[in-house]
Amino acid sequence: MHQECINCGAKYNINEIVYFCKKCGDLLEVKYDLKELSEKVEKSNWQDIPLSVWRYKDFMPIEDRSKIVSLNEGGTGLHSCHKLGKQLGLLQLWVKNEGENPTGSFKDRGMTVGVSKANELGAKNVICASTGNTSASLAAYAAKAGMRCTVLIPSGKIAYGKLSQAMIYGAKVLQIRGNFDQSLDMVLKISERHPSIYLLNSINPFRVEGQKSLAFEICDQLDQKAPDRVVVPVGNAGNISAIWKGFTEYKRLGFIKKLPKMTGIQAAGSAPIAQAIKTNSDKIVPVENPETIATAIRIGSPVSWKKAVNAIRDSGGTAETVTDEEILEAQKMLARVEGIFVEPASASSIAGLIKLLKNGIIDKNERVVCVTTGHGLKDPDTAVKMSEKPMEVDAEMTAIENALGLKQSVSVGAR
Repeated sequence: MHQECINCGAKYNINEIVYFCKKCGDLLEVKYDLKELSEKVEKSNWQDIPLSVWRYKDFMPIEDRSKIVSLNEGGTGLHSCHKLGKQLGLLQLWVKNEGENPTGSFKDRGMTVGVSKANELGAKNVICASTGNTSASLAAYAAKAGMRCTVLIPSGKIAYGKLSQAMIYGAKVLQIRGNFDQSLDMVLKISERHPSIYLLNSINPFRVEGQKSLAFEICDQLDQKAPDRVVVPVGNAGNISAIWKGFTEYKRLGFIKKLPKMTGIQAAGSAPIAQAIKTNSDKIVPVENPETIATAIRIGSPVSWKKAVNAIRDSGGTAETVTDEEILEAQKMLARVEGIFVEPASASSIAGLIKLLKNGIIDKNERVVCVTTGHGLKDPDTAVKMSEKPMEVDAEMTAIENALGLKQSVSVGAR
């Protein structure tokens, strides 16, 4: 087990604190000796453990298990959405609802492993840049671990549902007069100048290791079978590549026979990866001023873009953009048809599915899993603004019946 550059293949010790390759500057990923890993899991009782991230502890890069920091993350529902599928003309549709995690987003999968690794390495201070969910998750796990936590967020551009979490968990919250990309640049420089502060953005390869458990769970929930396609919202792009890593490892270990097509969805005002896929480019063109109501994916220069592009292309998948209007309509549709309330960024996967079905890119016979990444209460203001306003009526039966369009009836015995 070691860390390896995705570009030049340079190798680093699993316990070395390094965020970028020292030779070429590219991202790193954790690599396993699959023969050793296979022998390890064969001797383990992991399949008897209830569904969770740490059910897959044998697949994770934590050597001292006494250092694991957990809030019982993972084990989220894979909801069979027959009504929505029928409405869209899709025969088999599931929603993997990551809003069911402890802090309400998929970030908890990566953070439990990332903070556990920080704990194993003896770190006492952790930091991240965030559009909201990462800050909420890191703050919670740092509190559990007894670590000091600092988060940098874009000023005025974070949903209060997420900001309130970071604050209540006790993190030091700094609002930067700038966007997410500038906030990330600052935390990178801080971690370089102050090595005692451990960086836990998605460039940290141990975050990816936790997030790959989402793929393991999908396969196990589908009786050891992968779906034909997985549709994922894409912001900083760590999640889609993490999920793909999980599927490929599961296949190499013999737990599944085929791999799904990874399909990334970005907001139209913040879509450098989708544009690179559409133009068949080997590089992205960053969006200087990204704009979308889906704040969790409002990222113009995603740091994990190369991993995401590789995942999409290697899987034979695709990428698509959706407008804010399409996102909000999908959010409302999922809530009202299936009873699943997600934040706008999460609904982009549903909006993208709708668009790709209409354009004939996704076939009605495909087995599709849409990943919804965060709970709707992360951004309650948007939900309130787009819904019908409450009606105010007198506390009187006739007034309520009139408001409900009910006919007044004469009660028995009142003749």
